[in-house]
Amino acid sequence: MSTGPETPETPETPETPESPDPPESPETPERPDPEARGLRLVFVLLGLTVVSGVIDAVAYLGLGHLFTANMTGNVVVLGFAAAGAAGFSVPHTVTSLGCFLVGAVVGGRVEGRLGGGSRRRWTRLTLAAEALLVGVAAVVAFAAPDAGGTRYTAIALTAFAMGLRTATVRKLGVPALTTTVVLTTTLTGLAAESRVAGGPSTHAPRRTASVIALALGAFLGAWLVIHHGLGIPLLVAAALTGVLAVVASGRE
Repeated sequence: MSTGPETPETPETPETPESPDPPESPETPERPDPEARGLRLVFVLLGLTVVSGVIDAVAYLGLGHLFTANMTGNVVVLGFAAAGAAGFSVPHTVTSLGCFLVGAVVGGRVEGRLGGGSRRRWTRLTLAAEALLVGVAAVVAFAAPDAGGTRYTAIALTAFAMGLRTATVRKLGVPALTTTVVLTTTLTGLAAESRVAGGPSTHAPRRTASVIALALGAFLGAWLVIHHGLGIPLLVAAALTGVLAVVASGRE
């Protein structure tokens, strides 16, 4: 039986060759964040806490039983001096308080101008100014250790430098590190927020390190004052601050 003519097969359409993928453009390497260059602020502030201990050792042991970094202690000392306690001076203590406050005002003004830009640049400039001020105090102490004006000059310069720095550190806002207001606030936070007290103990390492740093600076400063007078510890404080000014970064 005839089945009729077979239907011719439709020829397959040749596949269109796939176009090659366009070459990938080379990725632009990420530029490093300039704020990250240098030593992290946590370590810079711990180093500055050591400097605070040195400065207050110089002030208390060598400048007349007062403080130029720790203003809480200075207010208490002012009360002692006003009551007539031996070894304390109202004019010296008032000079320290006043110069610290002026330095803090200047620090606030500097933050208003530079705080909106690079934290690294702002921090470095402030620490460089502190190093210069403390360095001048060291030069005065070397040049005229027994002159009447040396004590007032050293008090004024170091207190102004500490006020400038404390205002800057406050604006930087690194948690649990203030460099000058250490013991009462830090020890309270260390205890009240510890696991024993039922807290998270979040900043315990920083707080512990800051207490140790202050005690270390006080020991170093006291030893240098006892054995070498005022010039050497002030020079050491200026040098350490200068190094931190060079290496500080803008990141926490």
